[in-house]
Amino acid sequence: MAQRKLGLTSDQRKALLRNQVTSLLWHGRIETTVTRAKEVRRIAEKMVTMAVHEYDKSVPAKKEFHNEKGQIVSVDVVNDAPSKLHARRLMMAYLYDFQEIKQSDESKSEYKERTKDNRHPVVEKLFREYGPKYRTRNEEKNSSGGYTRIYRLGPRRGDAAEMCIIELI
Repeated sequence: MAQRKLGLTSDQRKALLRNQVTSLLWHGRIETTVTRAKEVRRIAEKMVTMAVHEYDKSVPAKKEFHNEKGQIVSVDVVNDAPSKLHARRLMMAYLYDFQEIKQSDESKSEYKERTKDNRHPVVEKLFREYGPKYRTRNEEKNSSGGYTRIYRLGPRRGDAAEMCIIELI
């Protein structure tokens, strides 16, 4: 995949882009330079497109296991379809894990209860929030893509790099 070098070595560039894409998907907007924003846009659009295509592909399954008394217990569960599982693993391989923030009126036990099943909150946010939101937007506008917007802010004081805000719309 051809991309801008951004004046960094390859490992630094990959880490920077992973961090900025993860921050953009988690917070919804970030402030960065224009050239970095254009690279972040390419990757973030691909992640959101995967979420739009795969968020509703699930397969019902029956799971059997032995409880502590040795009895067989059957439970109905919903698993990811193979294509959704593949998309989830691609996202988990690229995006960093952010920890959910504890709310001010929430106790420690309530926070643990709320976050116990969510080991990858950024990926879950993509599938639960952005997938349905942008699919309805695509159906209404009869288009796809264009999930990000870049606002130019002007030159940065110090090195005069062109600054901007990139946000999900």
